Amino acid sequence: MIRFGIVGFGLHAVKRMMPAFTASKRCSVTALARRDPVKAAESARQYGIPHAFTSVTELCRHPDVDAVFVTSPNSLHLPDVLAAVAAAKPVLCEKPMGMNASECREMVEVARKAGVPLGIAHVFRFEESTARFRELLAEGKAGRPVFARSDFYFRADPGHPRKWLRDKSIAGAGPTFDIGVHCIDTLRYVLQDEVVRVTARSVQDAPPSTIESSASLILEFGRGTLANVSISYAAEYRTPFEIIGEFGSIRAEDALNVERPITIELRRPGSDVYSEVVTNQDAYIRQVDAFADTVEEIADFPVTGEEGWQNQEILDAAMRSMETGRTESVKQVLDRSHSRSQSL
Repeated sequence: MIRFGIVGFGLHAVKRMMPAFTASKRCSVTALARRDPVKAAESARQYGIPHAFTSVTELCRHPDVDAVFVTSPNSLHLPDVLAAVAAAKPVLCEKPMGMNASECREMVEVARKAGVPLGIAHVFRFEESTARFRELLAEGKAGRPVFARSDFYFRADPGHPRKWLRDKSIAGAGPTFDIGVHCIDTLRYVLQDEVVRVTARSVQDAPPSTIESSASLILEFGRGTLANVSISYAAEYRTPFEIIGEFGSIRAEDALNVERPITIELRRPGSDVYSEVVTNQDAYIRQVDAFADTVEEIADFPVTGEEGWQNQEILDAAMRSMETGRTESVKQVLDRSHSRSQSL
């Protein structure tokens, strides 16, 4: 049983991670850290977690913690990951990995030098729907991918529990960082290809907020696929995903959700529509179990720090494009041979 300490025990930890840890037969939570000592103690009592800290360093150094899961706000990812690495604890960090690519590079290099496993919690790589999209495409069911689409919308009203979402100094950006990174990573994984250029446009949030409220990105992949990513804090929840190939298409209306079954459709001219129903309800369990395998040196975690860094290079290029109005090139952290080795 791998004992995790959770840093930043907020909405995500409560809504998604604690149910996953409770259901897992490989993992448990033995410690949490929150800045408010009263809230830390309350959360520990509510979820039966033995140790509560206000200090990330103390959590990371505690002998009852085998691995650290960083779920703190984006601006704290760098210091929290470095604290875990300094304590020689394997660390799984929530997306987006950092505030910019420079931070991601620092995390990767420090962890690599220390020989400490660093994973990024891109949970959609552990979904059945994502796996089936990847498999169907790799089997040539739709032909060479010409276009792709991944959208993600939800309403992040001013009363949203994650109040820092609209604070650029903490979040780094708006939905581009928060949910756009999910779309980008899923497209990279399904297409097994890398983004080389980005063109992005955005609509600014209402003052005094300084983030974008909605954005649209055109991603140019190395093997010629054009992908569109649309994200927003101002629309009802949807996560449609589609691949259009030379002689067919693969699509699902809410491909990335973990709440209900997803119907994946394969359409080809002159043929009946093929459909299958999958569920993503175990995605968060599979993610923590996979990191437990890494801690026990059974298998490498499939979403490395380098993968998170590559996603951040794309995010940074998108933000530059919003500012300049130009298409921006993406620095390549990974080559395709490395990325293919990261399959689940």
